[in-house]
Formats: sequence, C-alpha cells, structure tokens
Amino acid sequence: MKRLLTLVVVCLASCALAQTGTPSKLQGKMKLNAGIVTEKLEETKAFYTSVLGFGVSFENEFYLLLHTPNGEDEISFLLPNHPSQQALFHKPFQQQGLYLTIEVDEVDQIYHELKKKGVEIEIDIRDEAWGDRHFAIQDPNGIGIDLVTHTKQ
Repeated sequence: MKRLLTLVVVCLASCALAQTGTPSKLQGKMKLNAGIVTEKLEETKAFYTSVLGFGVSFENEFYLLLHTPNGEDEISFLLPNHPSQQALFHKPFQQQGLYLTIEVDEVDQIYHELKKKGVEIEIDIRDEAWGDRHFAIQDPNGIGIDLVTHTKQ
C-alpha cells in the first residue's frame, strides 16, 4: 500500500510539473513561420503589401517571404509542385480550414483605413464577450484574416 501511495504521489507530481510549463528538451528559441502553398504569389504579394502594409523579406520565382510592418512576424508563400521542393510541399492550399489572426493596437483605425481602400469586409467590426474587438477580411487565397485588438474586461 505504501509503495502504491508513493507511486501515485510521484505520478501526480510529474503531471503537475508537466502542466506548470517547466521547460522540456524542446524549449529554447523557436520561431513560427506559417507557409501557404499557392499559385497566387503576385496577387498575394500585392494584397499583403498594399492592404496590410507587410514588407518583403525575400522572394524569388517560386517563394515569397513577407514580414509584418513591425518586422516581428513572417509568413511565406510557395508555388505548388516546384521541382526544388520535396513532395510534402507540393500540394496547393484548398481554400478551407485556415485562418490568420493579426493582433493590432487600434483595430478601429485599421478597419476604417481598409474600408476607405475598398477592401471587402467579411465580418463587420464587433465586440466579443471575451474581450476582443475585431473584424475579418479575406486574402486572395481564401484565407480568413481576423484583425483583433484585445480590450480590457
């Protein structure tokens, strides 16, 4: 019985450590860069640079790497079936099951700027019970983009 109790205590302690965010071997510097496989590199570049103010970090004939206006985050786009890429990265995005969230300081300002530019608003600006104020647009690939300001509750 004492051995079983010790085993239970050790298991509970291990579970508690796992839930507290104690660093694992996978911890350390990680940077996420989402990539979308698409035929629409030119349209995508024009949308993200002219509508959202992104900059071009790198581009060639089959790859486009863009960064947010503050340079902190990046997103990439790749032509499908490109011979330089492995088969895992050949299939094009199918315009479903993906969205991006862009956190901004002043969602109302951006909302009005995009309306003035004639950008189609897919979800009108609104407040949510959980504290977000947001609206959504769609990029040329069919990706929903949720622009959000977290408000105080």
